[in-house]
Amino acid sequence: MAFTSTGAGLGLVKASHPEPALAVTTVAALLAVAVGHSAGGVVAVAAAVFATQLSVGWANDWLDAGRDAAVGRTDKPVPAGMIGRRTVGVAALTATAAAVPLALLTGPRPGGVILLALASALLYDWPLKFTAFSVLPYLVSFAAMPAFVVLALPGTPTPPAWLLVTGGLLGAGAHFANVLPDLADDARTGVRGLPHRLGPAWSRAAAGLLLLGATATLTVGPPGPPSPTSLAALVLALVVLLAGYYRSRLAVARGGRPVAAFRAVMVVALIDVVLLLASGRVV
Repeated sequence: MAFTSTGAGLGLVKASHPEPALAVTTVAALLAVAVGHSAGGVVAVAAAVFATQLSVGWANDWLDAGRDAAVGRTDKPVPAGMIGRRTVGVAALTATAAAVPLALLTGPRPGGVILLALASALLYDWPLKFTAFSVLPYLVSFAAMPAFVVLALPGTPTPPAWLLVTGGLLGAGAHFANVLPDLADDARTGVRGLPHRLGPAWSRAAAGLLLLGATATLTVGPPGPPSPTSLAALVLALVVLLAGYYRSRLAVARGGRPVAAFRAVMVVALIDVVLLLASGRVV
């Protein structure tokens, strides 16, 4: 099959899972600002995180190409014919190779932590997404990301425990919400992660509770009493999640894909970053 350069380029962008990749990179960059990185430090953090996100996204579409074709996922660029599977695989290897020096530029300890996050995420792509342990890479990788941002500061300060807990809870909640739209397709191709074993209702509940737990941890975890801003953020997170799950239920009733729950996760993640910026109590 022949591919135009424009079509292949767009396909490569789509195969990178641009929405979550940009969201996670933005979160990392804003967190770097919150903890006091210089402009150069913010760029270094964002570049390393973005490379890991590209690696994971492209590896995911390379691994899933056959399964996506089997269930008619024409929204995915490889089965839709926008780009070849081999090209996506080469892109994944290139991004992984680039992630190593970009990570180590921040120092051996922070670099090792973000590369641990990358390895954990790649293990989710294969084989852990097929097992009851599918949530573990999200816990590890999302806890490692804020640890990396803090460790990349001059002097490599120790990240506070509440920040790591927040990251882990956000990641676990994102896992449950992200899988919800694909439960039926996944079942047809043998994917049996933890959300698939729990089912859609329990997975929606798990995602909501985990994300609220992340916001609550940000509210009460830092030293000192909770601020009015953090309490307002907790209420806002609850409203966003309820709206997302309501819209997802409507989409399912109309025969559509319940993607609103995952988008609500991204919004709550950004709410939490704003909460971090407002609190000024990260380290």
